[in-house]
Amino acid sequence: MDDKCFFFAGGGTGGHIYPAIAVAEQLLLIEPKAKIRFFCSTRDIDSRILSNTDFKFTKLSARGFTVRPGGFIHFCGSFRSSYKSAKKTILENRNSVVIGAGGFVSAPVCLAAKIHGIPIGLLNVDILPGKANRILARWADEIFVQFEQTKKFFTRTKAVVNVAGCPLRSGFINPQPQRAVERLNLEKGKKILLITGASSGSENINKAMCLLLKKLDTFKDNWQIVHLAGRNNHERVQNNYKEAAISHKVIGYYDDMADLLTAADLVIGRSGAVSVAEFAAAAVPSICMPYPYHKDRHQYLNAGVLVDAGAAIIVDDLHDDNQRAQSLWQVLEELIKDQAKRRQMAQSCEKIAKPQAASAIAQKLIGLLDNKRHTQ
Repeated sequence: MDDKCFFFAGGGTGGHIYPAIAVAEQLLLIEPKAKIRFFCSTRDIDSRILSNTDFKFTKLSARGFTVRPGGFIHFCGSFRSSYKSAKKTILENRNSVVIGAGGFVSAPVCLAAKIHGIPIGLLNVDILPGKANRILARWADEIFVQFEQTKKFFTRTKAVVNVAGCPLRSGFINPQPQRAVERLNLEKGKKILLITGASSGSENINKAMCLLLKKLDTFKDNWQIVHLAGRNNHERVQNNYKEAAISHKVIGYYDDMADLLTAADLVIGRSGAVSVAEFAAAAVPSICMPYPYHKDRHQYLNAGVLVDAGAAIIVDDLHDDNQRAQSLWQVLEELIKDQAKRRQMAQSCEKIAKPQAASAIAQKLIGLLDNKRHTQ
């Protein structure tokens, strides 16, 4: 029997790629001889993330669906070429499973799997399924979701829907907070306020924090700031900190988020599906500022799970910079001063944290492949 093969298909955002990588890492721990390949989009973020791993990946030209005449022609052409590329690779490794990780690039790969009898699993970490996963659910054998509330969106599929949690990188199983403190040369006696806009940074959060620096100077004796500004915003944000009295470290990006989040005493950030799962796994109290421009407002719903557990507070990302900063300050000042409240929020994270999700999903995928082999 050929080695087991696992093909991950998806991309376009870190929220699609990182959970897939987490599952792939666990698959290799369980099945060291397994072959793993990623089919990703041509967006820079996909290759940037995957290039930092040992996994092979293939870029597919697939693009999102559109009804515009010119765009539709390009969609059809890119879908067809992506399908043919995925089909060729999959048929060379028929002892395989395809895992759709979200995004338009997953569709041609899952179609190739469906047509040729390859089992399909889907990762769906957002509380509201994206368009691709809603469509692909009809072909799936098993769907792995983060939230119980998500199951109702997959009632028309024959797939098994498993509330497994969000797969997180292996660092969250055994984080090393002191390692982040040492690498960033932070002051060991001071609490850490972490600002993050996820993998690309958030301009609105950056602006709000820069407007609050003078107020934060009040807490300079006991607190310090680590601000993940995003690679494209790093220099501009750094310039705003020049007059800040509070100790700070402004960086574009940080790879070992498990270490950094576990070291933090309070985090301010977006509420993408991966972010809220990481906040919970790190047991760090959070102020969530959901991205306000999604039509379905799914980041508000993601954050709502943390709020309902008592682990987070939502602050609206208001259009006006000053109003946004003032709204954030009302919550931030209170939490900085209230250690008991922060401790209570951290403890509440345990209600929803699932740091073993990646391992559980990997076991299920291996079972999916074994069941196929036994029925042939």
